[in-house]
Amino acid sequence: MLSTAQHSTHLMQVEHIAELRERVQAWRAAGERIAFVPTMGNLHAGHLSLVRAGRTQADRVVASIFVNPLQFGANEDLDAYPRTLDADRRQLSETGCDLLFLPSVREVYPRGQDTQTRVEVPGISDILCGASRPGHFVGVATVVCKLLNMVQPDVALFGEKDFQQLLVIRRLVEDLAMPVEIIGVPIARESDGLAMSSRNGYLTPEERALAPALYQALKATDEALRAGEPIARAERAGLDALDAAGLRPDYLSVRRTEDLDPAGSEDRALVILAAAYLGRTRLIDNRRVALE
Repeated sequence: MLSTAQHSTHLMQVEHIAELRERVQAWRAAGERIAFVPTMGNLHAGHLSLVRAGRTQADRVVASIFVNPLQFGANEDLDAYPRTLDADRRQLSETGCDLLFLPSVREVYPRGQDTQTRVEVPGISDILCGASRPGHFVGVATVVCKLLNMVQPDVALFGEKDFQQLLVIRRLVEDLAMPVEIIGVPIARESDGLAMSSRNGYLTPEERALAPALYQALKATDEALRAGEPIARAERAGLDALDAAGLRPDYLSVRRTEDLDPAGSEDRALVILAAAYLGRTRLIDNRRVALE
């Protein structure tokens, strides 16, 4: 595999599936491995860490920018979702991405969304964020399935901040026997602990100052679990910490890492997942815990 330094940072851009496949097939014919980083744009250091991880896994990195209407609910922020294409292109080029796939909604959903075949991962899609955002993970699974089929990469990289999404995608790929390795990349954080997210840009300065309380609540829950507190009491302490900090909790839950089932006292590999509102902005975060 080649390092970033061995590649030109000239970023090619294609908008149609046929062009995308032509380029990828040429690389594959030359014996090169392909990594894929799907995004909705408005890129930050977390996205770029996925591209850099892709460079270590493959010879070529393809990124996509597509704001997927299928995963936004009726009262969510599709139209307001920040679009920063010029800055995104520049950052991708500087990080060593080879190809940007920039499809239109018509390219992805040529017959419209209402008649689009849907992909649903049962069970795991209906809990936590799925309970708060009905249909969200059907939209995610559908577009990721389509994008993986369009690009046909050897590996695809996703951030662990969206831990539930990562597990949905792993299950999707396994169940549909898709020949791609899914790699989770650790959460990128601001200096005060806030997980990087495009939605952080919606926060007012006052809200931004409060936002690290979400990560602090996860750490407090972690410490309670390590101290031997029962799971329900540790969860309650985390929720109380969010309330006290001025956030409006959606959930804070201790789950088994492997399948997001509720954790029991015998489970050792855990993940604490939380979502909370600051004003109108919904923030999510998680923290892995390996008990002795």
